[in-house]
Amino acid sequence: MSDPVLECRDVACGYGEPVLEHVDLAIERGETVAILGASGSGKSTLMRTLVGLLPPLAGEVRMFGDKLYALSEEERRGLLHRVGAAFQQDALFSSLNIEDNVALPLREITKLREPVICEMVRRKLALVGLAGFEQRPPAELSGGQRKRASLARASILDPELIVCDEPTAGLDPVTAAGIDDMLKQFREVLQITLVVVSHELASIRAISTRAVMLAEGTVRAIGTVDELAHSPDKAVSEFFHARSA
Repeated sequence: MSDPVLECRDVACGYGEPVLEHVDLAIERGETVAILGASGSGKSTLMRTLVGLLPPLAGEVRMFGDKLYALSEEERRGLLHRVGAAFQQDALFSSLNIEDNVALPLREITKLREPVICEMVRRKLALVGLAGFEQRPPAELSGGQRKRASLARASILDPELIVCDEPTAGLDPVTAAGIDDMLKQFREVLQITLVVVSHELASIRAISTRAVMLAEGTVRAIGTVDELAHSPDKAVSEFFHARSA
């Protein structure tokens, strides 16, 4: 097996006081790993630590084999160019149209000519079902469309890894299923590794190859969704039974 894309070694993370402790996790290339748990279990905190936004209180985070938080700021920035992130609140700039929102990483990081950037944005928006939306402001898009635009921006640099925080939260079932299908396409067609933070059981079942269950301040279980759904661990089984009822 190749080196993990992401790895946590006895990680504690939080804000002064640990929210999670003793996190051991390895995510392999080509996986879609769902990080799940009840509200307040530390899902978003772990995500922030995985993508370089929140240094761990203890332990070590490795990305593409490098010790993420041991790198210089410039080295870490270069490494993170290989990663895309889509946040729960789509984080689109209201003052920019959709084309400019999606093009922002290309304009900030690369030296590509403007016609090339516009073509790349056009193709990426077509991939996520937003062809023809280039000139619209975010305010004219539905919640699902904004999520799609956010994912287009997260993938515009053709990253090896995309981390998504609650990509289907607040969406109706049909729209959420469309986002799930798009994420599966990212993995299957574009060969992108995905880490998806979610509490939406239908979405987790639809997209994940493995799931990581957080409870009571640590990783409680790791396995396929079916393995976790039939876990003898009460905290794990209650999470699945509560959302299946």
